Amino acid sequence: MEKEILEHGLHFNRRRFLSTMSLGLGSVALGSLMVPHLLSGGDNDGTGFLPGIPHFAPKAKRVIYLFQNGAPSQLETFDYKPRLREMMGQELPPSVRGVQRLTGMTANQAAFPLAGSFTNFKQYGQSGAWISDLLPYTSKIADDLCIIRSMYTEAINHDPALTFFQTGSQQGNRPSMGAWLSYGLGNENKNLPDFTVLLSRGIGNGQGVYSKLWSNGFLDSVHQGVQFSKGEDPVLYIRDPEGMDRQARREMLDNLSELNELSYNEFGDPEITAKVKQYEMAYRMQTAIPEVMDLSKESDDIVKLYGPECLVPGTFAANCLLARKLSENGVRFVQLYHQGWDQHGNLPFEITSQAKDVDQASAALVTDLKQRGLLDETLVIWGGEFGRTSYSQGKLTIDNYGRDHHPRCFSIWMAGGGIKPGMVYGETDELGYNIQRNPVHVHDFQATVLHQLGLNHEKLIFKHLGRRYRLTDISGKVVRDIIA
Repeated sequence: MEKEILEHGLHFNRRRFLSTMSLGLGSVALGSLMVPHLLSGGDNDGTGFLPGIPHFAPKAKRVIYLFQNGAPSQLETFDYKPRLREMMGQELPPSVRGVQRLTGMTANQAAFPLAGSFTNFKQYGQSGAWISDLLPYTSKIADDLCIIRSMYTEAINHDPALTFFQTGSQQGNRPSMGAWLSYGLGNENKNLPDFTVLLSRGIGNGQGVYSKLWSNGFLDSVHQGVQFSKGEDPVLYIRDPEGMDRQARREMLDNLSELNELSYNEFGDPEITAKVKQYEMAYRMQTAIPEVMDLSKESDDIVKLYGPECLVPGTFAANCLLARKLSENGVRFVQLYHQGWDQHGNLPFEITSQAKDVDQASAALVTDLKQRGLLDETLVIWGGEFGRTSYSQGKLTIDNYGRDHHPRCFSIWMAGGGIKPGMVYGETDELGYNIQRNPVHVHDFQATVLHQLGLNHEKLIFKHLGRRYRLTDISGKVVRDIIA
């Protein structure tokens, strides 16, 4: 009897094993389709990170970063300081300045006259956020925004400050945030790059924007940002040369892939396979890019929402509309740069023009994503590399002044992607010079962005030259107070 029971148990277990195994293989196959990196066997160099799989359930899938290159003055946009007007022309108290570092442009000034803002502010939304009259469209979406008024950085000049925001290091030669997300999460659309870059420029003093800002650094080159231009060919070098059709291109790529495979087998250089992936992406982009870049099919309501400039290639408005289309089609990280915010002088005229360039389209992007049901899964960010001083650079008059670089405190806003809407976070002193409450460092900001996409910034690691690198270097903490 015991023998019969044992044999029955063995028979049952074998049958169950084979049945379960078949289901398991099906699950693995399904998993490999849904998460392409699942079976890649990628070498993570002992870091414990498997590319392509988030660490936890994400609240956002994609990022659109509206970077205002040159540093918008927080005192003319989101940080209302009536006390500055009352003290207009008076000297910045030494107790406020302390021993803080100044740029070479104002360190040797004879005086530091306080400059109140030329523009007015009003309160908007349930949060009562103070927003400048320069941003009438942005004020209408106040309840969708989380305005952070207590950002700070160590960088005091444009290039290192901009590089710090994008790569987590002031020195450069590191992967940009978009490259880290491409590495960490992979792509949603095989026909489009994970990371794209769009450039525009206002009338103000334009600081340089360099390709190192969307570099892959030491990551595989497939993770670098793809810059789109405003010309006839938005992405260079993806068109077939004259006399070559699609079939010929396909055969050429197949033959090239075979040759590269031989090279890889001989040398083992991962950049060989990365190049093959880039060739294949370019081939697929030939059909995907023209459709995404075509704005002629947008409705009149959408054109009205973004403003007529959205149909002019290369403008900030056109780039915002393209950003929505790219994000909607699964591009993981869309980076916009709008140059011209460097107002060391003639600030009232220049910042008015800059604000007009970006105000309507920035608000339209948030509204457009919201009405399409995409805002919850798309994190939109607006801001520059540092702030502006509460004192005037050079001569101060009632209708003309400038402001120097100020890394001690500045404002940005975030919307969607699981960030609390209708919120003002952080506070500066009455002169807008130092942070009084809830400071947010650049690395804290980066850690929070990664967190919203399901990535632990302390675990998103890549080993290079014997060191484990991450976007937030050796610091940074998630700002949980602003997470919904």
